[in-house]
Amino acid sequence: MSFKQQVLALATLPLIVAILAITILVTFQSRDLAQQGITTFEQNMLEAKQSELISYTNLALSSIKEIYDNAGPNDSEAQQQVKEILNSLSYSEDGYFFVYDFDGVNLVHPRQPFRIGKNWIDLTDPDGDRVIENLIDVARTGGGFHYYKWEKPSSEEIADKLSYAIALDKWDWMIGTGLYIDDVLAQTEAANLALKSSIDSTFVVIAMITLLAVIVVFLTGLLLNLRERRMADHKLKELTQRIIDTQEEERARIARELHDGISQHLVGVRYLLDLAQRRVKNGTHDAHATIERGAKGLSGAIREVRRISHDLRPGILDDLGLRSALIALTENFSERTGITVKLNSVSFKNLLPADAKTALYRVAQEALSNIERHSNANKVTIDLTSKPSGLRMIITDNGQGFKGKGFKGKVKQPDRDLSGAKSISKTNKINTGLGLRNMEERMSHFSGTLSVQSSSSGTILTARLPRSILRSVPEKKVPA
Repeated sequence: MSFKQQVLALATLPLIVAILAITILVTFQSRDLAQQGITTFEQNMLEAKQSELISYTNLALSSIKEIYDNAGPNDSEAQQQVKEILNSLSYSEDGYFFVYDFDGVNLVHPRQPFRIGKNWIDLTDPDGDRVIENLIDVARTGGGFHYYKWEKPSSEEIADKLSYAIALDKWDWMIGTGLYIDDVLAQTEAANLALKSSIDSTFVVIAMITLLAVIVVFLTGLLLNLRERRMADHKLKELTQRIIDTQEEERARIARELHDGISQHLVGVRYLLDLAQRRVKNGTHDAHATIERGAKGLSGAIREVRRISHDLRPGILDDLGLRSALIALTENFSERTGITVKLNSVSFKNLLPADAKTALYRVAQEALSNIERHSNANKVTIDLTSKPSGLRMIITDNGQGFKGKGFKGKVKQPDRDLSGAKSISKTNKINTGLGLRNMEERMSHFSGTLSVQSSSSGTILTARLPRSILRSVPEKKVPA
């Protein structure tokens, strides 16, 4: 993966993980809360059924109370009367009373008469529950509820049933009644299905939102990537063209220097040598003077070669440092142009990286070149100092400022970073050329800035480099 793809993945993955975590948390919490509600609903329904069964049982006991209380343990006539009363009692479509003795023999069963007189102590339901035996045990322990499966009279299908049983101890009977709770279970199952459907729907919605968000992030990242790539390609083309223009400008400058300087010197030396040769042949006595003039011309050519070589890459910059290179540059500039240059510089020794020294030297060199060609100044000051914010070089001249096509009187530019500005000022129509742009790019390479203040009374150029490029801070300022 490329770096940009890694950044995009790092931006997308936390989003996906966060949304998945939120989805899982919301799903579990929703399921838990809904399940608690369903459980509470089911419990309330069963408690209502239990209360209903107790009421029905109390009603049946009230109907046989007088007969039972007045009867003896073996009063068969009273027992028969109780059986007839319980056999006739019914409620709803599937509500009835049943009676078994403690041995498991059925005595009353209005819905299933075939059970009467038979022992059902070993009867089990589809789940293996010993129904009659368990009902008798519940009744003998004081009465209570029991869940089991039994045939539902209305549908003749096996259904879940809740029964309440109580004992008639004097006769060793168990009397009971029950309600089928398949409707409660059906409602609970419906609620569970609705819950599952709701959770699934919520999960699908969140998943769609997540997918949409990821797609939006991906497309946004892709568009930004394409936009940055186009901008990078455009800037690369501009930079390539600038490099070509700079190379052509430097070649033209070197060609001009060679033609106007070295070439003129060498042509003069050639003429003097030819003249000296003719005078020697003719026996003229002043041939020696002509040779000396030729030697002086050749020395001038050598000095010109050294000057051009020094301009291309001053060896003193690598050997003695930035301050010494600037001293040599300003002295040579003053000697050649007659413009007074004052240099105030701190002593950096080995505190400044080589590429940063080269950048500052080139800025000073280009600035002096512009002053020589355009400013008509007679005085220049260069201040190279170290500040808490970093390194600062200020080049000030007393010339006429920037003038060119569209110049209208006084032009003053604010002291600002040109990296994001239009070269000096499009409003004031100042033609800065490649020189100022190159200086700006040299500073930008080190995260530095280049700013200009220009008016008809002079120009101030300020180049700044951040403190981070210095290995340490110089302690004193040494005037040139």
